[in-house]
Amino acid sequence: MLCRSNSHGSPLDSRLDWYAIYTRHQHEKTVARILTSKGFETLLPLYSAVHRWKDRTKLLSLPLFPCYVFIKGGSERRLDIMTTPGIHALVSTAGQPTAIPNAEIEAIRRAIESGAPVEPHPLLKCGEWVRVKCGPLEGIQGILVRKKNLYRLVLSVEMLGKAACVDIDAFLVERLNGAPSKVDRPYCQSQTAYAA
Repeated sequence: MLCRSNSHGSPLDSRLDWYAIYTRHQHEKTVARILTSKGFETLLPLYSAVHRWKDRTKLLSLPLFPCYVFIKGGSERRLDIMTTPGIHALVSTAGQPTAIPNAEIEAIRRAIESGAPVEPHPLLKCGEWVRVKCGPLEGIQGILVRKKNLYRLVLSVEMLGKAACVDIDAFLVERLNGAPSKVDRPYCQSQTAYAA
């Protein structure tokens, strides 16, 4: 599930970069909703998880990256962003908001929209880098991992030190012979990384 909103006609940053907002715990949906009502384009990737209690079981829609909401542009309206209830900070370097590579945001967005199961995954620094050859994720690059009899493509948001994985058929991917085309991605010569 993808909670993405786009308000047309609102003043957005001309560069159209994506930024990460660090929110209070369990305030991601509220922050995304309020920012949308202020005219910002937001992205809040969600995944489904079953939670069981003694007396009931419930299917929940949870943030793929807890405590983070992505916002497109809007740097000229920083005060509007920072006065939104539930926001701690814009993820920044040396006091300046740091843009997230569009390829990383696009990979996460397309994984969610593909309808395949997506869930959080530990960030991997090395493994077998692959590119998806066809289908809704065509062109996306990530690390291929195997969990039991399933293959998963691990997609990273490097700046946050977070990752997510999407189930994929191994025949849909091709191995990359060199470093991936994403900027500053480490590459390790190894066999397929195996998740527990």
